[in-house]
Amino acid sequence: MKFRIFLAVLAMTFVFQSCQNQRRNESTEDSPRIVNIINFIRQTEPRIERITDEILYQTVVEQVKLLKEYQLKGTFLLQYDALINPRYQELLKNELLDGSEIGGWWEITQPHVEAAEIEWRGIYPWDWHADVGFSPGYTPEEREKLVDVYMEKFKLIFGEYPSSVGSWFIDAYTLGYMYDKYGIKASCNCRDQIGTDGYTLWGGYWGQAYYPSRINAYMPAQTETGQIPVPIFRMLGSDPSYQYDHGVGQGVSQSVTTLEPLCREAGGNPEWVKWFFNTMFDDPALGFTYVQAGQENSFTWDAMKDGLAIQIPLIAEQCKMNKIRVETLEESGAWFKENFKVTPPTAISSLSDYRPQNRKTVWYNSRFYRTNILWEGSSFKIRDIHVFNESVESDYYKNRLTSSQCYYTTLPIVDGNLWSNDNYLAGMKLYYVIGDGEWVEAKSSHSPLITKGEDWLSVAWTLENDIATLTMLFSEDKTEISCEANSKDFKWELNLTTAPNIDLPFTNLSEKEIDARLKNFDYQVKLDQGLLKDTRDSSSGSVFTLTPTGHKITIAYN
Repeated sequence: MKFRIFLAVLAMTFVFQSCQNQRRNESTEDSPRIVNIINFIRQTEPRIERITDEILYQTVVEQVKLLKEYQLKGTFLLQYDALINPRYQELLKNELLDGSEIGGWWEITQPHVEAAEIEWRGIYPWDWHADVGFSPGYTPEEREKLVDVYMEKFKLIFGEYPSSVGSWFIDAYTLGYMYDKYGIKASCNCRDQIGTDGYTLWGGYWGQAYYPSRINAYMPAQTETGQIPVPIFRMLGSDPSYQYDHGVGQGVSQSVTTLEPLCREAGGNPEWVKWFFNTMFDDPALGFTYVQAGQENSFTWDAMKDGLAIQIPLIAEQCKMNKIRVETLEESGAWFKENFKVTPPTAISSLSDYRPQNRKTVWYNSRFYRTNILWEGSSFKIRDIHVFNESVESDYYKNRLTSSQCYYTTLPIVDGNLWSNDNYLAGMKLYYVIGDGEWVEAKSSHSPLITKGEDWLSVAWTLENDIATLTMLFSEDKTEISCEANSKDFKWELNLTTAPNIDLPFTNLSEKEIDARLKNFDYQVKLDQGLLKDTRDSSSGSVFTLTPTGHKITIAYN
């Protein structure tokens, strides 16, 4: 028995050493695959009577035990009400694995507000509504007070200011103040979603991390002077194929397909978890991939333990194999800042499907735009293009949010969700002319071929019967699309269509430029090569057609 225990300890020590002191192999060095295990902590859960403060505390105890069992360091982020609880202080000071991180979780609670000498407007000691429980619900002056009170209390307890502060969303004024006065190194926010829990984050830097605009924490900045130099990592591990489509075209609360262990169809499903890790750790990527595992204690240990029992051993195994880097949020933020002065181009791909739809997808992001390509069966479309501009000031930068609904968006050119309905999914599709002069949609059973450079990604897709190959070259500020064919007379075009009667942002569509307006902000996308034809017809959903010149279309975003 003692010998078995010795072997178990020896094996676990090896896992610990290999995870804590990884030598990056060639693929990891080329495109690091980074995992943060982030558990954030609330003192109380007023929404469900049976979830007591004791149950919440024991949930964190079990989370700490699990990470120690697998010798994985984690990041534990404390809401103010949990920060001032001596039990959490002692637990995190004494029981965390060496190398773990303690930071701040920026949901606003009654003890926090009252410590800052502000009137509490909530119904419960923790009120989850956007205008009470999150920083945009407070004036800029109140936000400063909330930051000062938290930081001083944290330093009094732990001896230093937190390096990482996360939340479902933090406004730019608060985040900038945290950096300017207290030097935080990293933050995290929620993945893209529509309406979930009363707030919308849509069209942003998909996955990975970005430097936000000084005046809009959801909008990636284009310049060093215009950015807050705190990388924001996107949380929760969205399904890259299916999460986007939830609630399609309805503008209502999306359901969830993410790595959260509570999600029985995804993070709590062994088949999905293995598929997701394969996508994030093995499929072609540019720059780096990022995965956030973990769960807030509000959901309780009984509800999350089965999902974590699937995920954590797999993460430990991948770590042992040096395929991934398990880091704290602070470490990931420091690495990001060391390597990138501005938001880098990144991409992830998923070239398999756990459902019978046979989907494949590629997401490309840069500081100028994001885009998504989707294949389903033999069909292809550009499902999403959103443009980024650091000059777009958030509604909540200077003003207090007064509604329980919160909206952060970027600048759409193609939106495969909001411009769709139950019967028709919007997107830009490829068409070509067959022998009798008829335009037909391009289809193929071929898989895409992905190649990459330092800051570009190329996706090649051969059409049916090998009649032509579509190549999309994504670089930091433009997309080049070409279609090489065996026949010199081969004609092709890209058509954007939406569901009928969609309210679109386009103000003018000329041969070389797309002009649009979101609220009071005007933005443009230009064609360096190719021509645009305005085909707007709200009854049919037709919007515009892009045709090549010299066999190429080049869309410029800068």
